[in-house]
Amino acid sequence: MHAVVSCKNVKKVYKQGAIEVIALADADLTVDEGDFVCLSGPSGSGKTTLLNIIGGLDTPTAGEIIVADNRLHTMSKSQLAEMRLHHIGFVFQAYNLIPVLTALENVEMVMQMQGVAKHERAQRARQVLKEVGLEGLENRKPPELSGGQQQRVAVARAIVSNPKLVLADEPTANLDSKTAENLIDLMRHMNTEHGVTFVISTHDPRVMHHAKRNLSMVDGRIVA
Repeated sequence: MHAVVSCKNVKKVYKQGAIEVIALADADLTVDEGDFVCLSGPSGSGKTTLLNIIGGLDTPTAGEIIVADNRLHTMSKSQLAEMRLHHIGFVFQAYNLIPVLTALENVEMVMQMQGVAKHERAQRARQVLKEVGLEGLENRKPPELSGGQQQRVAVARAIVSNPKLVLADEPTANLDSKTAENLIDLMRHMNTEHGVTFVISTHDPRVMHHAKRNLSMVDGRIVA
């Protein structure tokens, strides 16, 4: 099985004046293609920091990060941005949709940045919105959608360009129980039917229940 993510001895230290805060301490992680991994642990355990480093949104203080055969710890900011654009999809707790754009336009945005032709990206965006259960809502803007519908738009945006990896940070945190269950079912469907690789940080036991692997983090370390 090919590894999509390989982290070895990853350390992240933040300096607050003369004080050093260790967010990650020698974290090791391998994620294979088609995996569905949950990172759990208390607030401050390093889950989001590790996701941000895997996604190239933050840089490690030390260690080796390889994502989709790219050695992130050796790359410049512009190279990291290019890698994110073509290989990683993101689902954020706060949705991070652009409020003045329609659902269709939000999903198209990544493909537009990739240079995909207008007709093709519109067709692909409509198909993915249909797959996530939003057919007929393509022209609604985020304020006109429920929280669950906005999160589905975010998932559609994350997967529309067929990334090697989708990173989701607390994706069910702002959703009611039924909507959260529907979103979990959707992500598992994308994983099992389309082979999308997921790494999810969560406190939600329902997400952990559906994971192929559950990894616990404490004080910046993966402990179980």
